[in-house]
Amino acid sequence: MKFTKSRVHGACVVEIEKFDDERGFVAYGWSEQEFAREGLKERFVEMILSYNIRKGTLRGMHFQNEPFAQAKLVRCTQGAIYDVVIDLRPESSTFKKWDAVELTAQNRRMFYLPGGCAHGFQTLADETEVLYQMSNVYAPDYAGGVRWNDPAFGIDWPPDERTIIGRDRNYPDFQS
Repeated sequence: MKFTKSRVHGACVVEIEKFDDERGFVAYGWSEQEFAREGLKERFVEMILSYNIRKGTLRGMHFQNEPFAQAKLVRCTQGAIYDVVIDLRPESSTFKKWDAVELTAQNRRMFYLPGGCAHGFQTLADETEVLYQMSNVYAPDYAGGVRWNDPAFGIDWPPDERTIIGRDRNYPDFQS
């Protein structure tokens, strides 16, 4: 596995290393040992599958507060997404900074996001499927979010027409 640091402290893009033969290839999609070598020692306890009918579907920006903060490992298994992380950790050197990576079924990249960050994505193709693992269980009473277009972050989203649910569209302005 190849790890490339993100602009957000602690986040990174993970690329698989394929072992090819005449049948195709095999590759590690997760290795606790490989992640530990990079200082990423989370244990993943839940996996979510998100299916999105239309291009332009925007989900996010979501997070969970302590003690249920979640690190995430995100992969697009069908279609393509613009995957975004925002650092919401006040003590972090990249507080309120964001980064994004294009994840596609073809490039097989993954995006690792540390706990304390908000996460969301916009689909770049119809019928997109996203698989993500979390280091902590979902706890509704600790769930939160920030608005996808909040000027406090200035995220540069793809220009598509968007499908967004009311909750994600109506989060109040971020107050640090």
